[in-house]
Amino acid sequence: LQFSSLLGVGFQSFGNQEKLKSSPLQHLFEVYVQINKAAEDENTKKLAKDFFRKLEEHDEQTLSIWKQFRDLSIEEYIRIYKRLGVHFDEYSGESFYQEKAQEVLKMLEDKGLLQKTTKGTGVVDLSEKKDLSTVSTVMRSDGTSLYITRDLAAAIDRMNKHSWDTMIYVTDKSQSNHFQHLFQILKLMGYDWAERCQHVSFGLIQGMKTRRGEVIFLEDVLNEVRSRMLQNMTSTKTTKALQDAVETAEKVGLAALIIQDFRGLLSSDYQFSWDRALQSRGDTGVFLQYTHARLHSLEQMHGNAELTDVNVACLLEPDAISVLQHLLRYDEVLYRSSQDLQPKHIVSYLLTLSTTQKCLFFLVFQARLCLFHAARSVLANGMKLLGITPVTQM
Repeated sequence: LQFSSLLGVGFQSFGNQEKLKSSPLQHLFEVYVQINKAAEDENTKKLAKDFFRKLEEHDEQTLSIWKQFRDLSIEEYIRIYKRLGVHFDEYSGESFYQEKAQEVLKMLEDKGLLQKTTKGTGVVDLSEKKDLSTVSTVMRSDGTSLYITRDLAAAIDRMNKHSWDTMIYVTDKSQSNHFQHLFQILKLMGYDWAERCQHVSFGLIQGMKTRRGEVIFLEDVLNEVRSRMLQNMTSTKTTKALQDAVETAEKVGLAALIIQDFRGLLSSDYQFSWDRALQSRGDTGVFLQYTHARLHSLEQMHGNAELTDVNVACLLEPDAISVLQHLLRYDEVLYRSSQDLQPKHIVSYLLTLSTTQKCLFFLVFQARLCLFHAARSVLANGMKLLGITPVTQM
């Protein structure tokens, strides 16, 4: 909401309704850059504070501006996330909870947890010795709410509404301290389910640029990776003529981005490289897609009907046994990722499976065909878990 306040003030000075409707995220970013230059100006601070106060007081004109920003942004999110194969059942950020945040402040006061400072702000003491050595500010001196107050209201409301088993917050690692405080306050308020809240943090991507410059929009990245992948596919002699080359390039390019992003610990920063991400060999999403397409092609070539009376004697060679043993580890890898919420275990597993599988491409028997089918099935399911749509031709 603080961001919305500054944006609201900025839009009154630099906004353009036509640009907002044609390219909402891009234009709101441009407005934010303009107003942010004056963010430390006392007049701008006052205007932003007034805008925020009016939001909390449900001023119609102010709410209308905020709602327009929100609705247009969500339309863009839905469109862009669709390209990623992602669908959200509900869009409900902390900004929905201005009103309920006031109820939370009342609850904190009733429980004796809200303390006033000499400056008039409201804090919750989180220190072990209750000496105010660690506090979380939950209310401004003018009585308006803060990000954490609205997050408290949101957590309580979501539990009441959905009775969830686990609530996972996925944000960048700079907010780790915020969520630590959030979960602590919920426990102090008597909500035992706070133990079932988790924060999954992610690091920063460094060095990513697109042809449009260094300020990165997700849509620019998706367009760029599709364009680069299409170029690579066109220039490769082994690439088959595909009816849906653009769609295939999108799926393979997306796999390249996802594997590059998920290879390491989510909270680690990493240096992005287009060349490395789009390599057709090595630990890349392109290699995973190639392996899946190759396995699919072999199944098509040698008949993909269910095989019976298979002689498994030819699967006793070391390479085949290595693949079989690796396939048996799939459940264990899924369990591990479900426990620590890190996709890197699945990524590593699928890359190893693809490398191991290569040795068996040269001879095809019925039993091997069964092994290929099992490997392709596991590879496809693992890729889908990572948000990748497997391709059948490349």
